[in-house]
Formats: sequence, structure tokens, C-alpha cells
Amino acid sequence: MATHADGWSTGPGIGWVNAHGGAGATTLSGALGGVDIGTRWPDVTRGDPGRFLFVARTHAAGLQAASRALESVRTGRHPAGIELMALVLVADAPGRLPLGLAQRVRVLCSAVRSLRVPWVPAWRMGRPVEKAPKEITEIAALVQTWMSVSGRSS
Repeated sequence: MATHADGWSTGPGIGWVNAHGGAGATTLSGALGGVDIGTRWPDVTRGDPGRFLFVARTHAAGLQAASRALESVRTGRHPAGIELMALVLVADAPGRLPLGLAQRVRVLCSAVRSLRVPWVPAWRMGRPVEKAPKEITEIAALVQTWMSVSGRSS
């Protein structure tokens, strides 16, 4: 466990928190490492990682859920001892976002570090990715860095 200067401890690794059901935390934690926390806040008293990523789909409901989740972080309405590392926006369909959704994504990305996951057809079918898109390899490198800093590399 890592202990921070203000006295709280965190479990090892990095957590993936769905901003809404079906956002992709299970798939991302399975593919990239870390702990799938589901749709609840990390609980460091239960050994959950204190560092976490919010995951949301890029459809309208997903972006609204991400906005609400980020507002909770901004206003301090979350458990003590946790740290949001980034918002991970997972494509909800292949292709470009409609203008209204793209504008909402820009607003969210201006508020917090954000990472984009493109549409991955293999994941839709529950299969591993043969050759990961560049965005996935970049996120994987960040996750591995964050996990090694907090004392866990797998």
C-alpha cells in the first residue's frame, strides 16, 4: 500500500470506475491491467486503489454521466483518499461523433485530463485485440506507469 503525506493509504494499482453501467471498465481493466471497481467510488479502506480513471461512453447518456461524475470530483463529493487520474472516453460506435456530442467531449476534455479509446470491433465480440490501436497502447503505457508508481505492476 502507498501512504500519502496527508495520512491516507491506498491499495496498489489503478482503479477503473464506470461513470455509468456498460462504460467499459471491465474490458479496459482486463486488457490494460488495474482493478475494475464498477460504478462505485473506490474505497481505500477496503484496499481499492486510491488512484482511478473514470470511464464513460461517448453517447449522450454516457457524456452526461461523465459530467455528473466530474462535478462530484470538482466539488469534493467523494470519499477521502482518492485521486482521479483521467477521464477515459470510449467510443460508442465506429466513425466520427455527431457535432453535439463532439462539442460535449471538447468541454469535458478541457476540464480534466482525458484519454480517448476508439471503437474496437474485437472487444464488441469479446475477443482480444490482435494489434491495438495507437490510443490503446498510449493508455496502456500511462496505466503501467501509474501502477508502478503506486507499487503494483500487474
